[in-house]
Amino acid sequence: MGHQQEHDFNGSSTLLPLEPVVVVMFPFPTQGHFSAVVHLSHLLSARGIPVHFICTAVNIQQITQRVQAGNLSATNPIQFHDLGIHSFPSPTPDPNSSNKLPVQLAPTFEGVVNFHQPLAELISSLSATAQRVVLVHDCFMAFAVEKASSSAKIHNLEVYCFSPFTIFTALYTRWEIYGRPNWPSFEYLKEYSHQLTIDGCLLDGFFEKIMSPQMKLASQISSGYIYNTCRPLEGKFIDILLSVPPFQGGNMTLWCLGPLVGRLPAVGGTPQKSSAASVKSRYKCLEWLDAQPQNSVLYVAFGTATTLSEEEINQLAKGLDCSQHRFIWVFREADRNDVVDANNEVRRIGLPIGFEKRVTEGGMGMIVRDWAPQVEILAHPSTGGFLSHSGWNSVVESLGMGVPMAVWPMHSDHPWNAVLVTEVLKVGVFVQEWANRNDLVSSTMIDKVVRKLMDSDDGKDMRRRAEELSLALRKSVLPAEGMSSTEELDLFIKHISRSLKIKLFKCCFYFLSINSVRAYVCASFF
Repeated sequence: MGHQQEHDFNGSSTLLPLEPVVVVMFPFPTQGHFSAVVHLSHLLSARGIPVHFICTAVNIQQITQRVQAGNLSATNPIQFHDLGIHSFPSPTPDPNSSNKLPVQLAPTFEGVVNFHQPLAELISSLSATAQRVVLVHDCFMAFAVEKASSSAKIHNLEVYCFSPFTIFTALYTRWEIYGRPNWPSFEYLKEYSHQLTIDGCLLDGFFEKIMSPQMKLASQISSGYIYNTCRPLEGKFIDILLSVPPFQGGNMTLWCLGPLVGRLPAVGGTPQKSSAASVKSRYKCLEWLDAQPQNSVLYVAFGTATTLSEEEINQLAKGLDCSQHRFIWVFREADRNDVVDANNEVRRIGLPIGFEKRVTEGGMGMIVRDWAPQVEILAHPSTGGFLSHSGWNSVVESLGMGVPMAVWPMHSDHPWNAVLVTEVLKVGVFVQEWANRNDLVSSTMIDKVVRKLMDSDDGKDMRRRAEELSLALRKSVLPAEGMSSTEELDLFIKHISRSLKIKLFKCCFYFLSINSVRAYVCASFF
């Protein structure tokens, strides 16, 4: 083990043992990007790896308010570091925009490069206390990581990229980034190609100016990639990814550590009707679920970065009403950069007149306007379906709990996730396919989809497959199930904790050899 020097007041010094490895988490500062990273941090911390999480003060408040305390390790707490950078400008979300990618987050994508200085200071200070500093960064933080590592010049830094996307999505974007090459392994994807396009997923110029350069740079500065996925979800696509650059030939390591979801039900166990008392006291929706029949409730939520138009809200409300199915609808505005600012003015979105009173008094529905405990709702035995934007975190959480989905892709990676859910895994149904994204989703469409998901024989088949997939995902986090995610995590920890003796020996040998040559040359010259 290495040592660091500590000086006392008398001028003498002692050698203190260095930590073998410390991990620094550097996520993109939005809920959809950092929630899985928080869970990964917990898993590493629970295994005794010191974890430092560097983000904005707003992010720290979000994590404190939204992440259940039980998901964080008490014995090895994560150390949070405030970047010291105030929130970015936050334009008001435009609910009527033809492009649903949250314009309010555009300044964040452009401004995160300025995070490099506080990051450099943190990894520099940690490099003196550990034999190895492992930096895990979001793929959209590559510019900041490159600047920080260049300025800090840390000899014991090792960098890994955490991708918030599916491997299914990553394959398509890499194909685009590399100029659509003729990769033989892509033959399998051709059957889905008619539904896969980057058109309409991103803001104008985003792919060329931000996404593509960041992902190319991430491949250059990283020693490996981490994905929130596993073989039961994407086994075929994992094999394909390993056959294309930069993974081809073993040049880049790939770690599939998913599902990064808190509290998956135990294998062989049955879901509990009652959630933890501390959770139930905060969330009345869980008490409401306790009173509903099994698999009878549709959960409706669109993540933290989606804004519906007034007409979309009206049609959705009318469709839910017509379906005559119980539901919980998380009805809240999309996050802005200053999400926890009490003085932040947000659009006061409204429901059709009389709708909320009618469904709540009739016991058919519940409207949740604040943060909802999504994992606990999906884990509840009364929840029988999830109408979602198909963000990857939501997909992993839903399938981890065995809940089939009605997917309504909005932007970003949602179209790929929706195809994965409906066409590949066959555990869901489209509300609207991406090709028809500019058409209004009518109440009739909502009614039809809800009934198919919750009532039909097709819906029962989707639920059966979702439950089978949930079992596979739960087994994947057990240590004795072949190449499980837990074993993958243990291998990752073993890899980043590997001995530095060989490297140090090589460095010393190289140094001595070079100096021996120099001495010989000097002697010969004179």
